[in-house]
Amino acid sequence: MSYSYLFKYIIIGDTGVGKSCLLLQFTDKRFQPVHDLTIGVEFGARMISVADDTQVKLQIWDTAGQESFRSITRSYYRGAAGALLVYDITRRDTFQHLSRWLEEAKSHAQPNMVILLIGNKNDLEHRRAVTAEEGQEFADANGLLFLETSAKTAFNVEQAFLKTAKSIHEKIQSGDIDVANESHGIKVGMAQSNQIPGMSDSTKRQNACC
Repeated sequence: MSYSYLFKYIIIGDTGVGKSCLLLQFTDKRFQPVHDLTIGVEFGARMISVADDTQVKLQIWDTAGQESFRSITRSYYRGAAGALLVYDITRRDTFQHLSRWLEEAKSHAQPNMVILLIGNKNDLEHRRAVTAEEGQEFADANGLLFLETSAKTAFNVEQAFLKTAKSIHEKIQSGDIDVANESHGIKVGMAQSNQIPGMSDSTKRQNACC
C-alpha cells in the first residue's frame, strides 16, 4: 500500500518496562508474557491512518534498556521523528530514571522530535507504585504527551502510536517540520511527493524506493 509519509519512531526506557511488548502488541496484536531482553535494537513496522485518511507508515525501533547497549541506542535517536519514553508503573525506579532518558533523547535527537511518555502495565493496578497524576505532571513539566498503557490488555497501545503520529503530522501541516530534511525522521511517500512543490524528481524517486 502506498503511503504519504514514513515516520521513524524509537522506543526508549529502562530494561523490563515492556518496550518490546508494546511494539509486539501494536504490530502483531498479541502479547508475549515471557520476552527475552532486547539485544541492541529490534524493528517493527505498520501502516496507520491519520487526519483526512492520510496514510502513514511507522518504522519503529525498539531499543535495549541496559547500560551496556546505550552507545548503540544513542545512534538511533538521530533521524527519529517520534519517541515513546516508557516506564513501569509498578517500579518507581523506572519513573525516577526518566529525567536521564529525556536528557539523553534531547541531546542526541533533532529538536522537533515528538516524545510521548508511557506509563506501562496499568493492568497491574494492585502493584502500582507511580500514580497517573505523577506521570501527567512529569509530562506537563517537560512538554511531553502522556498516556498509561497495558501491553497485556492492549489498553491505549494503539492510541499511543497514533497520538504521536497525529502530533508529528500536525507539525508538518504547520510548517514546524521540514519534510525535505530527512534528519527529522520523515520520508515523503509517492502518495504525497507529487503534491509538494519544489521537490526534485530524484528525491521523488528516492522516496518511492523506501
